[in-house]
Amino acid sequence: MSEEAGAAFSPIENKVMTSLEDVIDPELGIDMVNLGLIYDINVDDQGQCVVTMTLTTMGCPLGNLLADQINDAVLSVDGVTACDINLVWEPAWSMDRMSRFAKVALGIHG
Repeated sequence: MSEEAGAAFSPIENKVMTSLEDVIDPELGIDMVNLGLIYDINVDDQGQCVVTMTLTTMGCPLGNLLADQINDAVLSVDGVTACDINLVWEPAWSMDRMSRFAKVALGIHG
């Protein structure tokens, strides 16, 4: 994705994001995208994909499992040749990052 605020994903980056909707957080039963854990996707001309993401908590015991599932989902997209995960803690994740779908599914109102 471009550095410009509000820039759109490229077609291949959209495919990566769609594929990541299949990666479900086993504790919450909601996918990583709707939880707001995926901050950015960047695929270069050689097919190298960088997923910038966070976890709900720094000590998340499922981090390695989720990383493996994210890697598999990203590499399933035609045109992607490699995947790197850029795990960040800033900005910190909060429930405000969740989609309306995720909030409704988890019974969060307001």
